Amino acid sequence: MALTHFAIESAKPKDKPYKLSDGEGLHLLIQPSGAKWWRFRYQFDRKEKMLSLGTFPDVSLAQARERRNDARKLVAEGIDPSVQRKADKVAAAVAADNTFGAVAADYLKKLEDEGKAPVTIDKNRWLLEDLAKPLAKRPIADIKPAEILAILKAVEKTGARETARRLRGTIGSVFRFAIANLRAETDPTYALRGALLQPIVRHRSAITDEAQFGELLRAIHDYKAGPVRAAILFMTLTLCRPGEARLMRKPEVNWLKATWNIPAERMKMRREFQIPLSRQALGVLRTVWETSEELVFPSPFSRRKPMSENTMNKALRHMGYSGDVHVAHGFRSSASTILNERRVADPEVIEVALAHQDDDAVRRAYNRAQYWPERVKLLQDWADLIDQFRTLQPAANLA
Repeated sequence: MALTHFAIESAKPKDKPYKLSDGEGLHLLIQPSGAKWWRFRYQFDRKEKMLSLGTFPDVSLAQARERRNDARKLVAEGIDPSVQRKADKVAAAVAADNTFGAVAADYLKKLEDEGKAPVTIDKNRWLLEDLAKPLAKRPIADIKPAEILAILKAVEKTGARETARRLRGTIGSVFRFAIANLRAETDPTYALRGALLQPIVRHRSAITDEAQFGELLRAIHDYKAGPVRAAILFMTLTLCRPGEARLMRKPEVNWLKATWNIPAERMKMRREFQIPLSRQALGVLRTVWETSEELVFPSPFSRRKPMSENTMNKALRHMGYSGDVHVAHGFRSSASTILNERRVADPEVIEVALAHQDDDAVRRAYNRAQYWPERVKLLQDWADLIDQFRTLQPAANLA
């Protein structure tokens, strides 16, 4: 006779366990303690087996019958429900350790082990741990394109189109890493190609007029925050990128040869690059050398962390130069324009000094060696020009 909810509620414990049958292998085992356990008895491979289906009232009569029916279907398909349950538990445990966040952490560790630049790792960590945070606890194999698209569109709506596209690529890299390690089977970001708006190309703001550039140099010279001023001046004198200056370390400087050797992992083109240091550049280094530790231009808040590009741009804003007028990366454009207009050196020498990539590998290697004397002269001439601009002296044509 089938059980009823009333009969189950009314069942009282006895000195020994006893059963109330519901039919088709399902019964309720009532313990002397009063606990009521659902059990399903079935036969598999000519052996009688028992499967626990939970306790009443946590599992209702209707739920117990549904679980019994599911187990009966497995038996009919030749699958042992007890074995399937163990497999499901293992799969659930694997899924718990195979979340997007866990795979992303392993991917970041791989980048570190490969010696990727700290700035590259930090950018990837920001994209994966901050922007892709809604995916962190999701089993990576269960993530659908729609989930990723919702995150990408949210970033895109803020106006950060390039960041949205970069986020899609980075999430895709995590999935491809997971596939290669048998932790996922597909990359859902592949279906999202073309789903995002094209980035709006914005050229970095830079002052290229010599008179206005001289005013900027005077503002930098008068800026009171010494380490920030030194970082901006050094970057201006060496034509390097902000990130290359911010992460500069003392062992990279050769005082006897007056050179700065930037390791490949910090260069945009992933090739070691050597910069000749003018008298003025060496002078700027001397102003911070004794007060800095390994990092030449550390953060104002911690000597163990590099100064941020935002710190430089914030300093420029304090001097009265907004992001629409001039930014930290703009000093390279200023130098390129002025040097080329004045014909201070051959355009190819200027390009090499700016560490721009040459498509021809043989020519690139040749230029690095062949143009070293020209680059030494170019950077000293540029430093002298900067002094002229700042002190309002006539800017003589050095061509």
